[in-house]
Amino acid sequence: MKRWNRWQDWVAVIVGLYAALSTMWTAQAGASTLLMVGCGVLLIVCGVWNLMSPGMPVAEWVQLALGALLFVSPWIGQYSGQMGAAWTSWIGGALALIAAGMALQPSMHMHADHDHGGAPAH
Repeated sequence: MKRWNRWQDWVAVIVGLYAALSTMWTAQAGASTLLMVGCGVLLIVCGVWNLMSPGMPVAEWVQLALGALLFVSPWIGQYSGQMGAAWTSWIGGALALIAAGMALQPSMHMHADHDHGGAPAH
């Protein structure tokens, strides 16, 4: 896997950017601003980390956890009644979860191949 070319990690960066910036045009309530900006920035950082260092399964797991946190944040932060913010979190979190899930297995294979000197993992 080459650096800077995995679409799954670009999805995380774009979702994070959209979640963080969408607080400027969606109505906010409860802890929505904190959760959306926090998860957004962390998704951007994690996505860039994955883009710079492909084949690190731990980074994919972190991205998966951040996607899940963004998805459940409307209930945690009590802003599920704010439709713009809630739907942004639900859709963005789901996209981040799906992208991270799709990137996890190839990342684990690349990591295993690297640890075994290119030999197939058993």
